[in-house]
Amino acid sequence: MALEINPKRLMSRIETMASFNATPGEGVTRFSYSAQDIKAREYLAGLFREAGLEAVTDGVGNIRARLAGASEDAPSVMSGSHIDSVLHGGMYDGIVGTLGALEAIQSIAESGERHRHPLEVIVFAEEEGSNFGSTLAGSKALVGAYSPSDLKKLKNPDGVSMYDMAKAAGYNPDEMPSRRLRPEKIKAMVELHIEQSVVLEARGVPVGIVEGIAGIKGLLIRLTGVANHAGATPMNLRQDPMAAAAQIISLVRTLAEGSGTGSAVATVGRISCSPNVPNIIPGEVTFSIDIRDVRQSGIDGVLDGLAAVAPAIAASFGVTLEIIPVSESAPVILDPGLTTLIENCAKDRGIDYIRMNSGAVHDSCMIAPLLPTGMIFVPSRGGRSHVPEEHTSPEEIAGGAALLADVLLELAR
Repeated sequence: MALEINPKRLMSRIETMASFNATPGEGVTRFSYSAQDIKAREYLAGLFREAGLEAVTDGVGNIRARLAGASEDAPSVMSGSHIDSVLHGGMYDGIVGTLGALEAIQSIAESGERHRHPLEVIVFAEEEGSNFGSTLAGSKALVGAYSPSDLKKLKNPDGVSMYDMAKAAGYNPDEMPSRRLRPEKIKAMVELHIEQSVVLEARGVPVGIVEGIAGIKGLLIRLTGVANHAGATPMNLRQDPMAAAAQIISLVRTLAEGSGTGSAVATVGRISCSPNVPNIIPGEVTFSIDIRDVRQSGIDGVLDGLAAVAPAIAASFGVTLEIIPVSESAPVILDPGLTTLIENCAKDRGIDYIRMNSGAVHDSCMIAPLLPTGMIFVPSRGGRSHVPEEHTSPEEIAGGAALLADVLLELAR
């Protein structure tokens, strides 16, 4: 028999969590280590106590709340997500996975079902990167990818480091090397998350079982020409970086669309020019390129095409070109056995599903190289996320949490 959860309790908690918000009426803003984050953590601490979970917090604010199993020597089964948000974001990103994990584990405890392995809710700190400009910072610190000295280099717009803000909030970042995640102590990790795209809604399917998470290559393109009078400079004598930028931006889309993988995407999301005056030919144009694919060959194909063609475009307009790498993460393939287990649990519960990939990064990216990891997606209305309009229906959230409970119990038996 499928495990029963309490959908009303879950939705009530999600709504309460949304009240810890720096921008009421303008979406949800809850940065790590802020007053709103502290209140949200106090609320979570009460929920963990109520559910009979024992919670500990590490040196950057990652929380692990544990429900004992029949064998305390057995490795834990872990589930969770994050509670920080972007500026003016939505109320479901991260929260569905965090509170969904708590609901699943609390429901297992209340059911009286025996489980050999302990169960853990994990709450990752600073996933979004909104405050310090680095996504997944909490999970990176947890797995040892970020040292305390790295945290000192991550600074918010006021110049305050993540290290210092964590200390001010009562944590001790210097202890992180000794608090690093020990993979041998964790049997598996499963993250429930909103999809943040339109695929599930377009297909009319309530659940996505994630097979892979896209890698990312971030670039800054700088084109330098000669600023000059917009009226007095003949077209054939211009060194116009904006004209070159327009062609390179178009090239980026063409390269992604022509990728042999069929899953590459590329985005120019930010552009600036100097002096940014209507009647002056720009002297310099810079813009970002974000390239993603679940296959490294797709990312490499876009990069190779850009390197082969963009210099000629720049030369044709008499401008210089710089291609500057700014960020990189490798594609992640989630554990096939765990993916199949999630699929079988969905079949047993009679839930329609599709297998799919994630174009967004998640904390699971940092866990998957170390131990078996899986992800469950629930739909996002209109595919919208990181905006106040972000929405997933209560029925879809409850369905995802119920499936998660089945998976966790099966893993923990």
